[in-house]
Amino acid sequence: MLYGKEHVDRYRATDGAEGHDWQGTVTLLLTTTGRRSGKERTTPLIYQTEGDAYLVVASKGGADEPPLWYLNLQENPEVKVQVKGDKFTARARTATSDEKPPLWRKMAATWLGLRRVPGEDGPRHPRRRPRTRLRRRTARSAFASRLGRVASA
Repeated sequence: MLYGKEHVDRYRATDGAEGHDWQGTVTLLLTTTGRRSGKERTTPLIYQTEGDAYLVVASKGGADEPPLWYLNLQENPEVKVQVKGDKFTARARTATSDEKPPLWRKMAATWLGLRRVPGEDGPRHPRRRPRTRLRRRTARSAFASRLGRVASA
């Protein structure tokens, strides 16, 4: 069973032949930039697709605080993603409150661990794990993003 750095290393070395299919579900590799260190950090995450987006949940195994990768992408939503041998840049966006319930149901349907979080989508649940959409960056979207940074400078 692959976990942590070993999971990342085997996934990269085999273009996902080892590591993509994991414990009855599928994983991708998400690389964020450390908000303090500036170093790249790669994490294997369970995902599902919805249209052209990849969905991930910032659950940290059910802990109350979000995982570090989520804090990093809040600071810098430009990320790198690897799904099997497909490597691309993406922009991360936290799902809106209206998007969260159906995304939770979709993710919970693929991973038993998420189904065990009672009341996650209840109206008074104290901890709502962030659902995140990763959208592939195109040359056009990257150019528009650079223009926006230049215009705001």
